Amino acid sequence: MAVSLTGSKNPSPVSRAVPVPPSPPWTSMPWRPGCVCCTVMTITEEDVMSAAMYPKVFEEYKEFTGSFGPVDCLSTRLFLDGPKIAEEFQVEIERGKTLHIKALAVGDLNKTGQRGVFFELNGQLRSVLVKDNLAMKEMKFHPKALKSVRGQVGAPMPGKVIEVKVEPGQKVEKGQPLCVLSAMKMETVVNCPLTGVVTVIHVNTGTSLEGDDLILEITAEE
Repeated sequence: MAVSLTGSKNPSPVSRAVPVPPSPPWTSMPWRPGCVCCTVMTITEEDVMSAAMYPKVFEEYKEFTGSFGPVDCLSTRLFLDGPKIAEEFQVEIERGKTLHIKALAVGDLNKTGQRGVFFELNGQLRSVLVKDNLAMKEMKFHPKALKSVRGQVGAPMPGKVIEVKVEPGQKVEKGQPLCVLSAMKMETVVNCPLTGVVTVIHVNTGTSLEGDDLILEITAEE
């Protein structure tokens, strides 16, 4: 495309045409629908170039900052190790806006792999649940019995398995005892809900269960 130096749409023979600089290559990039980089509030030139050269890394970066906020405001030590108990520090989230934070305590691990973190934010007491990824790797989550699956037998209440009365491959009848649970010095017998064959047993003697934890699976008799 060429334009006239005089600004006329139909340049005269004496008008000198000059080429229009091409658009930057990233302006015609085939962005994927729903791409994170297309939905951010502000897109900088660095964002565009990063998405063009490293699309997967850039998308993961935007997802991370969307979940955890502008972590670039933290020092390297705070980001990698976290603050020590009773440590006070400041975080400047933007010019003229500084957060004053003091770490107070970290709670015990709960059943979902989270810990309560207590801190002061600008003098106000706050708390938040944080997932402990390291502890989650060591925790074992027992599967739950699905009520929609007929052959899955779940624990009727929390308790400890004190006896398993069947084995994999064994044929069982409806109403037959499968295992015995103990809770608060009381024993509960879990009976078979249908006639069939035991396919998988998910517990052993001594296993502690919560309500609806999967005990075993039975294939119904045809």
